[in-house]
Amino acid sequence: MKLKKPKFWDYKKPNIISYILWPISFFLQIINILKNLSSSEKKFHKIKTICVGNIYIGGTGKTTLSKKIFEILQSKNIKSCFVKKYYNDQKDEQKILENTGKLFKLYERKQSLKKAINENFKVAIFDDGLQDKSIKYDLSFVCFNDLNFIGNGMTIPSGPLRENINNIRRFDYIFLNGNMKNNQNIKNEILKIHSAAKIFEARYIPTNLKEFDSKDKYFVFSGIGNHGTFISMLRENNLNVVEDIEFPDHYNYSQNDLSKIIKISKEKNLKILTTEKDFMRLKTNLDEIKFIKIKLEILNEENFLETLKIYE
Repeated sequence: MKLKKPKFWDYKKPNIISYILWPISFFLQIINILKNLSSSEKKFHKIKTICVGNIYIGGTGKTTLSKKIFEILQSKNIKSCFVKKYYNDQKDEQKILENTGKLFKLYERKQSLKKAINENFKVAIFDDGLQDKSIKYDLSFVCFNDLNFIGNGMTIPSGPLRENINNIRRFDYIFLNGNMKNNQNIKNEILKIHSAAKIFEARYIPTNLKEFDSKDKYFVFSGIGNHGTFISMLRENNLNVVEDIEFPDHYNYSQNDLSKIIKISKEKNLKILTTEKDFMRLKTNLDEIKFIKIKLEILNEENFLETLKIYE
């Protein structure tokens, strides 16, 4: 059973629960430090590696950015692939990547990378993996969502961070994804931590809005890392969201869940809408349920393209 992200994770400051859990967070961080000290990063010279990951757990847009990088490299005829560590509960992201290009998805990223080398790929794009110290990446991007940024700033389980925010100094570039409502404040916070940080900004753009009528009323459900950003994007694009339900990230929908959603929508005469990721997780693709496709629009895209020129 998957649990929802605790609400206190996204408070602006830690609360009493965060402080009660802090000894566990501290213990886990010590384990991670010891683990990292005992492992050595390996550089792979036969293939270029790009890692797109996060520190805030879930909902930061790393899969969308991974797709964007792949599309750019493909347009330049650079043979590229995806690498993603296999998790049984992340088949939605796996399907999205597989629908875009070749995906290697073994339990160990290094083994996937070796397969990519054997198939003569020139660039491997890692969807997640910044915390994997077994590979020395040629280029690294750490993604944040502009709605929650780092939440209460504490590490799991006291907060939503996989590692200390000060570790952003290790990465080449920072990506702010979302609806761009709080970007300047977030950039100021980042620069306090890392004065030389190189920051890109991007927003989510729906690509199939013509399929939906702004006069209709919508019942929206999702099980993604940042439900609020999705709802905000829909409303900014003039879709009338009357009711919504948030499920845990990567939630595996049962037939009972879907029956309840359809029942509520019919009782209130609402159209049903969800994300592409959630649609991929439905065991049966029902006609009553539609999904929004999105792409990433990078504000300073010319500068972003410069970072990828080394692969041409």
